[in-house]
Amino acid sequence: MIATINPATGETVKTFDPASDDDIEKALALGAETARTYRSTTFAQRAQWMRATADLLEAEADDVAAMMTLEMGKTLASAKGEVLKCAKGFRYYADNAEEMLADEPADSAAVDASQAYARYQPIGVVLAIMPWNFPLWQAVRFAAPALMAGNVGLLKHASNVPQSALYLADVIRRGGFPEGCFQTLLIGAGAVESVLRDPRVAAATLTGSEPAGRSVAAIAGDEVKHTVLELGGSDPFVVMPSADLDAAVSTAVTARVQNNGQSCIAAKRFIVHTDVYDEFAAKFVDAMKALTVGDPTDPDTDVGPLATDQGRADVEELVADAVERGAETLCGGTRLDGPGWYYPPTVIAGITPEMRMYTEEVFGPVAGLYRAADVDEALDIANATDFGLGSNAWTTDAAEVDRFIADLDAGQVFINGMTVSYPELPFGGTRRSGTGRELAAHGIREFCNVKTVWIG
Repeated sequence: MIATINPATGETVKTFDPASDDDIEKALALGAETARTYRSTTFAQRAQWMRATADLLEAEADDVAAMMTLEMGKTLASAKGEVLKCAKGFRYYADNAEEMLADEPADSAAVDASQAYARYQPIGVVLAIMPWNFPLWQAVRFAAPALMAGNVGLLKHASNVPQSALYLADVIRRGGFPEGCFQTLLIGAGAVESVLRDPRVAAATLTGSEPAGRSVAAIAGDEVKHTVLELGGSDPFVVMPSADLDAAVSTAVTARVQNNGQSCIAAKRFIVHTDVYDEFAAKFVDAMKALTVGDPTDPDTDVGPLATDQGRADVEELVADAVERGAETLCGGTRLDGPGWYYPPTVIAGITPEMRMYTEEVFGPVAGLYRAADVDEALDIANATDFGLGSNAWTTDAAEVDRFIADLDAGQVFINGMTVSYPELPFGGTRRSGTGRELAAHGIREFCNVKTVWIG
């Protein structure tokens, strides 16, 4: 079912008819036709449309934030912050895309040419398969660089955020982009394969679960099409004795419960040196207990509901598995009574390798606490997962900083801070957290043909 269901109440607000085969064919045809002409527009023209889109996002931020909160339960403050971040992303690529994609000269003499260089050119229609947790930002971090590179996009969004999906296509159109530059397809997962196999689709990007990523990668591989995959993470947050403990605790709470705990780059495993473990644990648990759980439209709420009933059930299953195998619940751990899909901030200690939480991602406001004797053990625990998206380490010891940068097996390492996606920095992971990069210059080049030019 494609529908807006309010996570705070469980009420179905609005349902949508899936796109028909005819609708899908029209979108593919329009996308392919638009791609042939849009690729010839100038960077200056694209940038003008990008900035106009950013202006609309900022002007409509309050209404759009309310819509996002209704669809997936994030607090109004975080929803508005997401809308404004999207505007920033559009402006970033409007300002920088031309330089990022400028011809790259080579050593002409070395290759016996009068001129030699690499040129970045758009590849055409790109299918974007996006999740619900950041309904606009996840899609914009693809759309902004793709559009500035001269590509066009087809968005298959999560089925529980259809209004967000339709809004993004609409605001891009109202920003001035030609019809067909960015279209939303309201389709279920079962329709993705036929769209991806269509010869008019050049490539795909997916943010979502590992099984979804495997499926899309397999189809794209069979069709010899490029993919970028971001498949989640179980990010470590390491705290060493030299850290500013109060700052580490405060950041740890935010890093775990941001977006109601439903973020791929949220810190999930808190690995604390034994010398400061007890003090950190006491302060961290107190801070998690002090958070206000409730209506996401209430400005005093810190943590809203989980986005889906199934998502809450998945969290409960992982917590139950750990407790049954001997883990200790320091706070939370039981769903809240009443309507809506609420789950309290929870801290679990004593996690051991046979528990699923040791290696799996918990997509909710649940923190796992681990004790480490030294840097080596902290790194062993941190890397004891198949994921490798983000990571955090807190220390003021220069040698330890170097160790964590070198040996944390992740696509991103943040020292004395929490992992955040910035337009200015490449975003992506290693191992089962995916392949390829989004954002920065790396992201805009992912869906370009790097054409070698040699002139005799």
